[in-house]
Amino acid sequence: MKKILTKLLIVSAVAVGLVGCGNSSTATNADSNKKFSKKYSIATDVTFAPFEFQKDGKYTGIDIELLEAISKTEGFEYELKPMDFKGIIPALQSNQIDGAIAGMSITDERKKVLDMSEGYFESGVSAVVKKDNDKIKTESDFKGKVVAVKKGTSGSKYAEENKDKLGFTVKYFNDSPSMMQEVKNGNADLAFEDYPVVGYAITVDENSGLKIVGDKLTKQDYGFAVKKGSNKELMDAFNDGLKKLKESGEYDKIIQKYIKK
Repeated sequence: MKKILTKLLIVSAVAVGLVGCGNSSTATNADSNKKFSKKYSIATDVTFAPFEFQKDGKYTGIDIELLEAISKTEGFEYELKPMDFKGIIPALQSNQIDGAIAGMSITDERKKVLDMSEGYFESGVSAVVKKDNDKIKTESDFKGKVVAVKKGTSGSKYAEENKDKLGFTVKYFNDSPSMMQEVKNGNADLAFEDYPVVGYAITVDENSGLKIVGDKLTKQDYGFAVKKGSNKELMDAFNDGLKKLKESGEYDKIIQKYIKK
């Protein structure tokens, strides 16, 4: 999906901005007598709405709220460290941070150097059309259509791999707004974009004039990450807390604040 790292094993210097966050010191799980051995340093991306972004000088988003809710449920303390995505895996490998939640796709390549949680969000590529378009609903409706994509994205990869099989023409753009405007103007029939990105854009702009159609065209899960073989208690706490949030309904409440289905 986004920000694919080509050299996971290179450790780079990471400029870290520190934002204090978490719960009380010597935190204890409300549901047990479990105590955690340390205050964890957890990285997040600098900007990847709706998962993490700044609003009124503070970091917010799906990842930020999930981490805060899980920490409260499990009773661990943490410091949030926003950084550029490309620095996160090197920082994990060099023990500069204990964990990361940053819209990071769970892949076989990453699992070679990281331990990753259960998926906490199913992402993927979605098709986007004008709100009044009722003719395009599934992949079978793509034939003969003009498709807009942003260069270098999962959407453009999907388009390139399927244009001949599904019979559509591809137009490339350098940014998402231009791509979406092409659909609004009727110069493209649809666009391919990451589901959470376009879902959030439509949620915050009721006058977008766009809608998502059909099921996700591709699927991939985002996961919480720690260095391979390290911080097992933090990973166990994340998975346990995520399960509890889903069972209680709190997980759905957080997601629906940013993405309305």
